Amino acid sequence: MPEHEDKKAPKEELEDVDFEPEEELGSTVSLKAKMQKLREELESVRGERQEYLDGWQRCKADSVNLRKDLESRAKREAELLREALVHDIIPALDSFDMAASAESWASVSDGWRSGMERVRDQLIEALRQHGIERYGRAGDTFDHALHEAVEESSDMGEGHDMIVRVLRSGYRTKERVLRPAQVIVAG
Repeated sequence: MPEHEDKKAPKEELEDVDFEPEEELGSTVSLKAKMQKLREELESVRGERQEYLDGWQRCKADSVNLRKDLESRAKREAELLREALVHDIIPALDSFDMAASAESWASVSDGWRSGMERVRDQLIEALRQHGIERYGRAGDTFDHALHEAVEESSDMGEGHDMIVRVLRSGYRTKERVLRPAQVIVAG
C-alpha cells in the first residue's frame, strides 16, 4: 500500500486543495505559483475569519449593552411605579393626620382611635419597608431641601430655623424627596 493512502484525509480537504498529479506539475515555477495561490487563499480565509470574529464580538458587546440598558430601564420603571403608588397612598395618610389633629378626635372612643392609629402606622411601616421615609417633626432644624416653609413665626420663642409645627409630613427615598414637608418655622 502506498504511503499517501495510509493517511486518510477527509474528502472535503482533498477537493478544496486543487493539486494536479505529479506528472503534470512540471517545473519549480509552477510549484511556486501554486504555493503563492495557496498563500493568497489562506490570507483571504484569515481575513474572512477575522471579519467574522470582529462581527461576532461587536454583536456580543451590543447584546451585553442592550441587556444592561433593559435592566436599567426595568429598574427605573419599577422605581416610577413605586413612587406612583406612594403618591396615591400619601393623601390617605394626610387624611389620617388631619383626623387625628381635629378637636373631635379626643371625643372618639379609645378602641376605635387606637385601631385607626394602628392602620396609619401599618401604612407608614409598609412604605418604610419599601425604602420610603416619612419625615418632619417639630423641633427639627429647617432644611430647604427637605422642607417647605409655609409660615415663619417670630413669637414662638424657639431657635432660628427651628420647625415649630408640621402641617404636612414629607416623604423621601434615599435618593430624593418625593414630597417636601410643609412646616411653620421659628424666625
